[in-house]
Order: sequence, then structure tokens, then C-alpha cells
Amino acid sequence: MKRAFLLFLALALIPVTAWAEPAAAVAGGPSLFGIPLDFILFALVLLGVALFSENTLQVGLIGATTIVLYKVFFAGFKYGTGLAGLGLHFQHEWVTLANLFCLLMGFALLSNHFEQSKVPEILPRFIPGGWMGGFVLLAMVFVLSSFLDNIAAALIGGAVARTVFRGKVHIGYLAAIVAASNAGGSGSVVGDTTTTMMWIAGISPSAVFHAYAGALIALFICGIPAARQQDKYSPISVSHGESVQVDVARVGLVAFILVVAVVVNMVVNLKFNEISDTFPFIGVGVWAAILVSIPVRQPEWKIMPETFKGSIFLLSLVLCASLMPVEKLPTASWPVAMGLGYVSAVFDNIPLTALAIKQGGYDWGALAYSVGFGGSMIWFGSSAGVALTNMFPEAKSVGKWVKDGYHVTIAYTIGFFVLLALVGWHPSTDRYHSDGGAPAVQSQTTTPASGH
Repeated sequence: MKRAFLLFLALALIPVTAWAEPAAAVAGGPSLFGIPLDFILFALVLLGVALFSENTLQVGLIGATTIVLYKVFFAGFKYGTGLAGLGLHFQHEWVTLANLFCLLMGFALLSNHFEQSKVPEILPRFIPGGWMGGFVLLAMVFVLSSFLDNIAAALIGGAVARTVFRGKVHIGYLAAIVAASNAGGSGSVVGDTTTTMMWIAGISPSAVFHAYAGALIALFICGIPAARQQDKYSPISVSHGESVQVDVARVGLVAFILVVAVVVNMVVNLKFNEISDTFPFIGVGVWAAILVSIPVRQPEWKIMPETFKGSIFLLSLVLCASLMPVEKLPTASWPVAMGLGYVSAVFDNIPLTALAIKQGGYDWGALAYSVGFGGSMIWFGSSAGVALTNMFPEAKSVGKWVKDGYHVTIAYTIGFFVLLALVGWHPSTDRYHSDGGAPAVQSQTTTPASGH
């Protein structure tokens, strides 16, 4: 399995290293066989995470520190060199990192509120038995993620799964929960960070909606095998929920926190997007809701230390990705969009999406599907995956995730081709700014499906 991961890593990094050469020349950093040393260091970090799954936090922190020192003393940053360049880099990235940290920590408390509300214990009354029940739960996660943050949807799904499967959740099923949450958010501008970025840039919500043509198929392709895996491993317990008293106050708190997150996200994006990159409004809004609700029910603070470790690990990888000299993507086309999905499994999809928005020429629905769903193929490839593995630490193994969650990669690939067959590739000629500026050109061309 380690060999399989090395092959997957190499294939994923091939297009990234091709994009990086012009940037490396500008920065003046050294390269090896034409590959900027930045990417070699990042590949070693990812390899360390794969091989030392018990010490992922240490690997992430050591890797991030090493890359930062290398950039300070040898390669330079996008915005300058030395410590001044590092400071400017953090000035551009700190809001993204702070929002992500706040959401990971806050939604962990939210999912715990939901679990303690006892709602997961009464769900077997409404979910069918056998493997079909497992698939229905994945479908619920998919729907939740279409209007909630995908992190929250994945954690709620994990909380339900831990209860109805009596604490024994198959790693393949955990991968499917992450895939369902990412697929559900791919066609909605409030369901995923990447689609929200497109919305902020001026791309119409209707331009990403057809991502569901591939996402729905992908849900069935990975969901049914995962549900069968889970049913053989630990079937749904039908004995729960006979005499359970639901904590209505906790259910209300979950709804309140989620509503605050959605409302803050929409208000900031629609009314104040020009300052959205100056302060972590969404993350702070979620924590404000959590703190205000303390008199109603105390959060389970004891889960914070472990959640903190997982959150810092993901932030270390996001920081490493943001330091890579990726300044230009290949010319937009459906193969490039599809390739971005595989790259997203090991490379943060936020900077990739920002570059694609600036470049233009993409079918935004196809891009939303690829960068959203693609991260599900490895557990640290998306924030939803990191959040869920904080709840289920046994899943922090790249080998087991790829092996048991094989259906996610198959589902992504087939789903993308189904999307092309049903909808086609419709590249936009508009040029947008990832900071929310108006498009420079207001026109769009369509290409029939036969012209892939």
C-alpha cells in the first residue's frame, strides 16, 4: 500500500511541478531536475504523513518549519524575500488560516452537542435496516452539506454513524462520509469554501449548480459499496431509540450555531466581500454563537485538546501549500479540471481555485466538482476529512484510507465523465478576480458535449 501511495503522490505532483517552473525562475530558488526544491520538500512532508500516521502533527509542523526557513533564506516568497516576505505572506494568508482553525474547533463542539442531544439514537426508527440504512445516512450528509459547511455536515454524519453503528465505523465508510459531504457542497455556493470563493468573485450560483450531475452519480458509486462494507463490519443497531429522551435545547443550539454560520457567510459575501479577506468573520461568528449559548448547555471542552492537534496539523499542510510557487495553471480544459481533482487530494484546493478564478476559461461546475470532491481521496485532502479523523483517529492512515476507500477514487473519476456526458464542457470567457472584483469581460461561450 505504501508503494501505491508513492505512485499516487508522484502522479498528483507531476502537473504541479510543471506549473511551478516559471514561478521558480522568478523567485530564484534552486531546483532539482527542473523541479523547484519547494515541491520536493512538500512531497517529503506528504510522504512523512503517509508513513508516520501516528505522528502526523509532528511531521506537519516540522515540514512547515523547514519549508518556511528554506523560503526565508534561499527561495523567497511571492510578495518579497526574507522575513519581510514572510510577513507579507502571512498578511495575505492569516484570514484563511484563522477561519479554518475556528471552524474546525467550533464545529467539533457543535457535533458533540448534536451527539449528546440523543437525536442520533432515535434515527434508527427512521432509517431502514441493512446496508440501505448506511446509504440513506450518506445521502443525508450530502443534503446537509448543500446548505451547511461541509465540515459540519461530515461531523454530524460521523456523530450519527458512531451511535447507530455502536462505535464501530469502517474506514471505507468514513471515507464515504467525507466524500458525501464534499459532493453535497460542490454544487452550492454556501456548501464549500471553493464554491464560496467563486461566488465572491462574481460567478453566478447557477454556474456551479450542474456540479451535482457528477456529484449525485459519485454518491451512488461510492455510497453503495461503503454502505455494504459497513453493514458487514457493524450493521445498524435497531435496538436503540426505544426510550430515548431528546435534549431539545441541544438541538436548538446546533440549529442556532449553524444558522449563524450560514447567515454570517452570506452577509459578508454579499454585502462586505471587499473586506472579507481582512478579518475571519465566519470563524469568529461561529465562536460568538458557541459562547453566547454556554448558559443553555455547556460544551464538552474535554474534546478540544485532540481537536486542536488535528486542526494545527491541517493548518500546517495548508501553510505548506500556500508557500508553493504555483503562479500559473495550464490552459483551462476539461482534462486539466479533472486533474485538479487528483491534485486536490494532496494539495490545498483553496490556492488552486484562486488561480483558476484569475485565469478564467473554466466550466465552473466541473471545476467545483473536481476541487471539491477530489480532496476526499485522502483523509487530509479536505478539511472535512481532517475534522472527521479527529473524531475517529484510527482513520489517520493514508494506506487504509486509499485501500478501504477505493470506491471514492472510482466514484470521482466516473462522476466527472458522467458530468461531461450529461452537461458538457461549457468554458466561461469571463475573467474574474479571486478577491471579489468584478469580471473584466461579461461573455460566455458554450461547447457541446461532443467537443471534449
